[in-house]
Amino acid sequence: MDITVIDRKAYLDYIPNIPLEIFEGRDPAVTMHMDLVDTLARDDIKFRQAEVLGLDIDAKQVRVRLGAPEYRVGYDYLVIALGSVLAYDDIEGFAEHGYTVSDAYHANRLIEYLKNNYKGGPIAVGSDRFEQGTKGKPDWLPTALAACEGPPVEVSLSLAHWLDEYGKGSAKNITIFTPAELIAEDAGEKVVGQLLEAAGSMDFGYMNKVEGITRLTDQGIEFRDGRKLDAEISIVFPNWKPHDFLKGRPISDEVGFIITDMTMRNPDHPEIFACGDAAAITVPKLGAIGHQECDVVGKQIAKEVGKMSAEKADEPWQPEVICIGDMGGGKAFYIHSNSWFGFGGDTQILEMGRLPYAQKVLYKEMFFRNHGKIPNWGLPASKLLSENIKI
Repeated sequence: MDITVIDRKAYLDYIPNIPLEIFEGRDPAVTMHMDLVDTLARDDIKFRQAEVLGLDIDAKQVRVRLGAPEYRVGYDYLVIALGSVLAYDDIEGFAEHGYTVSDAYHANRLIEYLKNNYKGGPIAVGSDRFEQGTKGKPDWLPTALAACEGPPVEVSLSLAHWLDEYGKGSAKNITIFTPAELIAEDAGEKVVGQLLEAAGSMDFGYMNKVEGITRLTDQGIEFRDGRKLDAEISIVFPNWKPHDFLKGRPISDEVGFIITDMTMRNPDHPEIFACGDAAAITVPKLGAIGHQECDVVGKQIAKEVGKMSAEKADEPWQPEVICIGDMGGGKAFYIHSNSWFGFGGDTQILEMGRLPYAQKVLYKEMFFRNHGKIPNWGLPASKLLSENIKI
């Protein structure tokens, strides 16, 4: 079977560890960078560096641009794994007054300001409102007001440690905000309660139900509910939007995310799969859920080409939140929860300490050493260690 990957970039940035890298003094542009061409070639997967322009579903073709010309690439099966567009441009004033850590450039920009220009003023960390589609939305899928709030929790905790370590402040300088009733609500009320209790004991500020960001100014953030938050530094995570060419397609919801069933197939075009942020059922837009979905897609295609039995490929999948976030000082938090989804799950686990930190670092090392492949025992081993050993 021939597999071709098309991407406008010939490299992958390992996003989950970018905050940890900058707060530990490393440049993520160097340390979190993996070449795709060599990685894919190891498994005889073709790579074509091109910009995806659109889809011709009836002709089973992908429109791409390589340089100036436009080409068409045919397919038997299409996996849409384009991620989403981080809508910073939709936040008025972000370019002048906003900071973030969603890529190496912005993360380095933040740490350089903290090191060289920070005056010790208030810092705001939080998310803009996430616009989620409803077309084809299954009953079990919750409605999220923020795309993913592990990052603002992680950044707040690790930044507080950094400020204290360098004598520039503490958690008192930081206010965490969310458009939702609860920050990181996908972790479950029990876990969120534990997180808020820990944050309160450290003197973080907290604002909820802000509804979204109206604009950023040199004074701070103005919210849609009319409130304002003074901030010398505004660290924000935007709305996550589908790519424009996916909007208005018969395979998409009204926002532009790809509609799938639990096998990650589009119901009307079963030769088309979606996984990760591009899929409508990926809520929250969490890496662990995207990884689970990739496994589902791989099994389904293996079944189609006779490489896996239907019994194994069609094993029921129930999404679960798995999140490990840096806290600074060689510590991290581990979250495992499935209670937010409509399957009746009751798992809500939060652990904090040195073991989750070691796992976060080791997971990254395993990812790079195995050229992007994580062994199937990786996640079960992580759960077993984090949920049974306290360090």
